[in-house]
Amino acid sequence: MNTEVLLDVRHLKVAYHRIAVAVHDVTLQVRRGTIVALVGNNGAGKTTTLRAISGFIGLDDARVVSGSVVFEGRALQNPSPALMTALGVTIVPERDKVFPNLTLMENLSAVSSSRAKGRERHRLESLVFDVFPALAPLRSRLAGLLSGGERQMLALGSALVCNPSLLLVDELSLGLAPRVVDEILKRLVAIRQELGITVLLVEQNAPAALGIADYGYVLENGRVSLEGTAKDLRSQEQLRQHYLGIGNDQEHRAYRRIKAEVKGESA
Repeated sequence: MNTEVLLDVRHLKVAYHRIAVAVHDVTLQVRRGTIVALVGNNGAGKTTTLRAISGFIGLDDARVVSGSVVFEGRALQNPSPALMTALGVTIVPERDKVFPNLTLMENLSAVSSSRAKGRERHRLESLVFDVFPALAPLRSRLAGLLSGGERQMLALGSALVCNPSLLLVDELSLGLAPRVVDEILKRLVAIRQELGITVLLVEQNAPAALGIADYGYVLENGRVSLEGTAKDLRSQEQLRQHYLGIGNDQEHRAYRRIKAEVKGESA
């Protein structure tokens, strides 16, 4: 596996309406060919971080006020969504994932990208149905009539048509049954393995995200509080209780002790 750093985010700070700071100091790396999970509670700053990377933060009356986003060695300062898509960064947003009044195929056709035209575009559209075979018989169905899981698959398929090298996925599990989440996560792993696409996955459902990720970051109050391999993060019982919502909430140990355990230090 190529371990080259594809995305390098350093000391990112994001403010809404020029005054309300939502992300204070986020530093993370995503290596080519990996799945990286960014997890944390609701309001931790996960979506803001993802939208800052994708360029969509400007649509929310927000800006990156300090820090850096470097993609494939190129430093970017508040880029437009169009530029990021052209560079190979595509986001599957938390909400408004599809056009409900268009059919499934019309949704795929509505996606525009300079990275995929002509035969390559047709190849990628066909590939969507290889990756998500459940969508094949639904080509003419209105997206608004699809199930939640089918809409999520369509949203991922629309992203694939853009031919991304980095796929940003925001809250994949939102509103979906656990078995549906499990199936879509398997498809996400297949996308990485078969297509070589790197994935940055933002999830409040930390156990699900860390179950498929190579590396993970825990976001808390707009800052990265913990990081490590997904295996190491999953194995820490007190971390599971405090950050991942698993176990007895009354038995937490101090944050510093948890952090020391994850890093392999003495408490």
